[in-house]
Amino acid sequence: MVLLIAPIDPVVIFISILALLSVGVGIILKKVNQPYIIGYILIGIFLGQNGLDLITDTATIHQFGEIGIILLLFFIGMEISLPELVKKWKIAIIGTLLQVMLSVGIVSAIGYFLDWPIHRSIILGFVISLSSSAIIIKLLQDKKLIETTLGKNVLSILLTQDIIIVPLLIITSFMGGVKVPIIESVLMTIGGMIIIAILLFIYIKRTIRLPFSKQLESDHELQVFMALILCFGGAIITSLFGLSAALGAFVGGMVLHVSNAVSWIHDVLHSFRVLFVAFFFVSIGLQIDFTFISVNITAIIIVLFAVYVTNHFINSLILRLFASSWSEAFLGGAMLGQIGELSFLICFSAYTIGIIGTFGYKFAISLISLTLIISPFWISLSEGLVHYRNRKTRTSDKFINLRP
Repeated sequence: MVLLIAPIDPVVIFISILALLSVGVGIILKKVNQPYIIGYILIGIFLGQNGLDLITDTATIHQFGEIGIILLLFFIGMEISLPELVKKWKIAIIGTLLQVMLSVGIVSAIGYFLDWPIHRSIILGFVISLSSSAIIIKLLQDKKLIETTLGKNVLSILLTQDIIIVPLLIITSFMGGVKVPIIESVLMTIGGMIIIAILLFIYIKRTIRLPFSKQLESDHELQVFMALILCFGGAIITSLFGLSAALGAFVGGMVLHVSNAVSWIHDVLHSFRVLFVAFFFVSIGLQIDFTFISVNITAIIIVLFAVYVTNHFINSLILRLFASSWSEAFLGGAMLGQIGELSFLICFSAYTIGIIGTFGYKFAISLISLTLIISPFWISLSEGLVHYRNRKTRTSDKFINLRP
């Protein structure tokens, strides 16, 4: 008698391994007060080609990761008050524009000494100018800083960076000699106008009521599907207009913020968000090529140092100029120091149309991944420096007050 065992779906195996490793690694990270994001990236490295080589279907994992980003930005939108955000437009716009210009300038200077093509330097400048919404917002949530002045200032900059990805992608297309079709340009313009109209409606109306909200409050099963419609509906609409799906989910979350359905939608989708955001960071770990990093370690370290110095300094200065204390500005600059997940879109676009080759693409992927791993430690170090300075200042003030 032959016992037939049905083959197990690789995705089922992956989720099981991910859950097991996440619990083990998560317990360790919690003891050393570090975010779970690092663990997810390390799990990706461990399961990828540089580790046990257990994951071969990286495309599926990446697709799950994109769902995670959509859910994450949807949750972010639900936690943001648009009137409060509008008050901080100077921080967001001036900070983001300075970030992009100075990043391109510094990378171009480094590229000149490393004999890089100018197009590669500009693309890498675009790449390092965007910070990670996924990491920063998770850290702000873990540290309960979302509703603080620092949290709101940082979120305003992140939102503007998420929006500026659209013109950066258009510039990237022109650099590669690819003309954006008129239809696509018109669609993107219409999509942008629709988003602005929705935001104006939210700003003016301040509160709205969702249809069937009373019926949904007592039906958990329908709540799940309604929450998914509200989240991915916005993502689909913006995608149809050639804009970021995550941006649509973000706007959908902001619409829900002014309704009375935020609490139950948050409860319904929270578990989905945890799982799919984990997929996203695991997919980052899967893409890291340690052989490439070891061969180009000098150039990577130089640009890595430039990334943190540039992003940290610029954002600290901007936050300080707009009514933050030096301690808050320094910590906010540290949070915005890494490279964001949306930079992968710029890399992929530039690689696809031939602006950068395999070297430039792998260099950018390595740079983004390393900054995401380093970021929590950089922030912890900055927090330690701020606490040390504050403690030293208090001690000095106490000594002065005790003097006769």
